[in-house]
Amino acid sequence: MDLRKLKTLIDLVSESGISELEVNEGEDRVRIVNTSSSAPTGQVVYAAPAPTQTVQAAPAPSAPTAVATPAEQAPAETGFVARSPMVGTFYRAPNPESPNFVNVGDSVKVGQTLCIIEAMKLLNEIESEKDGVIKQILCENGQGVEFDQPLFIIA
Repeated sequence: MDLRKLKTLIDLVSESGISELEVNEGEDRVRIVNTSSSAPTGQVVYAAPAPTQTVQAAPAPSAPTAVATPAEQAPAETGFVARSPMVGTFYRAPNPESPNFVNVGDSVKVGQTLCIIEAMKLLNEIESEKDGVIKQILCENGQGVEFDQPLFIIA
């Protein structure tokens, strides 16, 4: 999808006041989310067969934000928060047939693999920075994650 089409779609979302628009064109899929941020930002998230592009558009001045997303809500547990070191796709196991690296209640040691984040077709193992017990897993399997987004709470 070319940049002129993306710009037109971003303008459409900004001016119309809708909160989200998703467009599929061949193997390309674009999702534009209208948030309360004042500057447009872009992120490319790769899905299994085709790339997914997510572009956040600047909101119309009168468009209120209705509901906070789960990533914006404060974690219920307290302890060390393991955060994403990169933008990518969160996976709890090395492949769909394998067991998860960790589950809630598991003890972890420094250097133990907690999850994988796929970024630009590379699988990056995310290791624990602290010893402790997994109290909460803050992401769903296959979910896109942002840089510095909380992934786990370890106490």
